[in-house]
Amino acid sequence: MPNSRVRRRLSAAVIIVSCLLQPSTVVSAARCWRAPVDAPISDPYRQPACRWCPGNRGIKYDTPPGAAVFAVATGRVTFVGSVAGTEFVVIRDVDGLRVTYGNITGNQIKRGDLVIRGVQVGLTAGPFHFGVRDEARYIDPTPMIGRLVYSPRLIPHDGSAAAGARKPKLRCGP
Repeated sequence: MPNSRVRRRLSAAVIIVSCLLQPSTVVSAARCWRAPVDAPISDPYRQPACRWCPGNRGIKYDTPPGAAVFAVATGRVTFVGSVAGTEFVVIRDVDGLRVTYGNITGNQIKRGDLVIRGVQVGLTAGPFHFGVRDEARYIDPTPMIGRLVYSPRLIPHDGSAAAGARKPKLRCGP
């Protein structure tokens, strides 16, 4: 009898763990990414009214040609290629979201590669497109892009040496 009880508990534990390890289709509220490029946003996300209607299914950054593009999350490359004359790289992150880097050049990665967060995925070929999809549904990436916040630093009035600058922290949300 004790063996069957142990097997049932072990089977239940395996099922629970395997469910927890499956990619989530829900965007995590705690997701906070560093921007993929260092540039201002020139065209924010605009949800299209219908599947074929105009809109902006991502964020467009005002980048000059040759600006570095960095991976916002760790994941596996699912697509590298041209769509309507624009070069794209798509990376599926560990939570199952597909992150799109568009209008890039000079990438050395290929389909199937593992990309680590913070690694350069290419260079911009002009204005840069950044998008996120959960399966076929486009998601506004704006709330997921954090901003660097620097701590205030006091400068000694007596002429003694100032403490070194602190590392900035990434903050998302208000």
